[in-house]
Amino acid sequence: MINSVSVRNLARAAAVLTTAMAMAVTVAPLSGTAQANEAVSGSLGFSGEPGEFVSDGQSQEFTAGSVEMFDVSGPTNENAAGVTIVTPEGKRWSLLLQAPEGQKLTDGATYTGASRWPYAQPEDPKLEFGADDRWCNNSTGSFTISHIAYGPYGYIRELDATFEQYCNGSAVPLRGEVHARTAEPPAELAIGLNLDPEGTIDTKSGQVTVGGSATCNKPARISLSGLVYQTQKSGEAVGRYEDEIVDCAAGDPVPWKVTIPVTAMEPGTDFRPGTATLRGFGKADDRDYPVTVDAGDNTSQITLVRS
Repeated sequence: MINSVSVRNLARAAAVLTTAMAMAVTVAPLSGTAQANEAVSGSLGFSGEPGEFVSDGQSQEFTAGSVEMFDVSGPTNENAAGVTIVTPEGKRWSLLLQAPEGQKLTDGATYTGASRWPYAQPEDPKLEFGADDRWCNNSTGSFTISHIAYGPYGYIRELDATFEQYCNGSAVPLRGEVHARTAEPPAELAIGLNLDPEGTIDTKSGQVTVGGSATCNKPARISLSGLVYQTQKSGEAVGRYEDEIVDCAAGDPVPWKVTIPVTAMEPGTDFRPGTATLRGFGKADDRDYPVTVDAGDNTSQITLVRS
């Protein structure tokens, strides 16, 4: 039997997908990589006088927790804020507030002469508000950012704003306001890479095996790459590895080993037991933010012993 929580989660997942597809064609894309987060509290309300198209002359208010979706999104450059509401009936309302290109949304700032994409010029602020079947072909208006607070990479933690929109050349305004608070931002991903001081060499096959351990402050899929090189009288032996994956969980270091076959070594050179140099690199996508984290260049002298 499917419980009500499962049904709600499925409905929300479907709404998220539908919203993403629709926003791609109806609302101006947020500059930079945007991320959306569910509001834990807040409201979006608006009203319009008779004859106003988007509101149909009505007043409405939506509150977080009473709708299927109340998401707040923002790009990494802090230039814009977007709000998406999906009602229990499946109707989707979307709001975009965007500063002129190259500017950040600022506490206490009022942005006048706002219009919608694609009619707005780079130096213009952008304002767009509408629903599935209630979008302006063109619009003008203004908005005020009473308060906005950010977390890492444009994560919008708090948003309070008012807006006024005139649709399709009408002199009848729609007026609205939004207040939203999202959850405390997740920690930024941090990863580390340690190299074992000893590796092995199979003197029959020529394969070299090296290893170490990886650390992270939250779950991450770390991609490893690196090279081993050894200076010899006859030249330098070099072997490389890449795209080795470590599934890291926060807590104790996770050990890793990688075997470098002869086919991944410089032709005409062979590793020998003794001192060599290992350079290791690691990177992972932060699952909470649109960023890839680098473990840096880790270099260490190691000893190769016969396996």
